[in-house]
Amino acid sequence: MSWTAAANILKTNAQSLAQRWARLRTTGIAWVTAGPGVVHGDPTTALIEVDCVPGGRPWAIQALCTDPRVVTVEESTQGRDLMLTVMTGDMAEMTFFLTDELIKVPGIATVRTYLGTAMYRDGSSWRLQALSPVQVAAFEAEARATKYSDDVQPPKQAWPLIEALAADGRRTAAELAQVTGRNPATVRRQLPRLLRSGLLSFRCEVAQSVSGWPISCTWRCRVQPAHLDQTVDALATLPNVRLCMSTTGSANMLITIWARALPHIVRLEQLLATKLPWMEILDSGINLRTSKRIGWMLDEYGRATGEVVTPTALRSR
Repeated sequence: MSWTAAANILKTNAQSLAQRWARLRTTGIAWVTAGPGVVHGDPTTALIEVDCVPGGRPWAIQALCTDPRVVTVEESTQGRDLMLTVMTGDMAEMTFFLTDELIKVPGIATVRTYLGTAMYRDGSSWRLQALSPVQVAAFEAEARATKYSDDVQPPKQAWPLIEALAADGRRTAAELAQVTGRNPATVRRQLPRLLRSGLLSFRCEVAQSVSGWPISCTWRCRVQPAHLDQTVDALATLPNVRLCMSTTGSANMLITIWARALPHIVRLEQLLATKLPWMEILDSGINLRTSKRIGWMLDEYGRATGEVVTPTALRSR
């Protein structure tokens, strides 16, 4: 979407809007990245709890952040040192990572793996709640030109464009041409096809420390299978929910929320116990610090550093 179109919706001017965005991005407060889209195939996702040897946490974080299969690295409480989100192109690649490589990472002692069986909500659907319903509808209407169409195929050799967009989802065709070394006219033809093919989805990230929701908490839950759909529908109404996915193991659902303060977590747990009595929260852990989020390196305040390790799961199969 052009800055002009966005400015019309927000009742400002395009130049001011572009300048504001540039300041947000330069300071690492907000950024736009790309993830697998609706037709990307079926990437395998795992949530992995990691225990480190004494003094080994910094070594493990450093090594894990450079691995393009490890898309998110969080330091955590609740008897685990790290919580990892890992994405691979298929189960065979995940198996190789888990059985042959992960335990060899310096500083790691033990791991516990929960394979994702269904993703119901992720960070791309989380909202800051800064826009009115009218503004949201206007943005969605304006963006229809790049909506997924099942009769549009992505361009061949799309990886350089995907990699460039993962590092900055607001890059123009001219900027993409410069980064990839391709002819600008070629990129202008390829970019709309890539966007409409459904290969990618875009998400605007924000530094959690300035979001107004500074506390991150992850619950491992057990839900009776007969109530799964009802549970997912109910959780979708909570603005706090950043992640909701079914997993393997005794805890068959994992939920991550952002909260305004620690006491709010207790109130949310009480609300869920009342409204969803068939859902049992087995444990609750606070995510202390995020070193990497969906490929982006973050500083100690959760702001983007500008360094990106593009997830290999973005490659089309």
